[in-house]
Amino acid sequence: MFFRGMKMGQTVDRKDIGEIIKTLKAKGKKVVATNGCFDILHVGHVRYLQKSKSFGDILVVGLNSDISVKILKGETRPINPQEDRAEVLCALACVDYVVMFDEKSPVDLLDLIKPDIYTKGGDYTLETLPEADVILKNNGKVEFIDFVEGKSTTKIIDKMK
Repeated sequence: MFFRGMKMGQTVDRKDIGEIIKTLKAKGKKVVATNGCFDILHVGHVRYLQKSKSFGDILVVGLNSDISVKILKGETRPINPQEDRAEVLCALACVDYVVMFDEKSPVDLLDLIKPDIYTKGGDYTLETLPEADVILKNNGKVEFIDFVEGKSTTKIIDKMK
């Protein structure tokens, strides 16, 4: 059931995102990008994504594909398949676009998007962030967002066990 006036994000192919972003920027829109696995969506994710959107007009979420999640988290992950994770993210009012990537890092995707702002969790610094070089090279800015204490997919999985 959808509510009247509710905006939904959309999943787009990687090959199309560059042109979409160029069009949006030509209209004066400030583009924010972030990325993650978003395997079991929880309040920490939602607050992180809402805060990310607050830095601009358009929020693009780079979503680790199932292949990428397995590389990062191991063979037992993801819990939810990439199509389900993408659909849940697109249902959030703060998410405008979801783009999947197979690599361990979203560096190549971010080079394509060239966001004005890139957000990442507060456990990183500019010096430890692998994506920092590509963001700065493209005249973007990095914003770090604090985690919601005690909220993580790993903690949810551990509790279920």
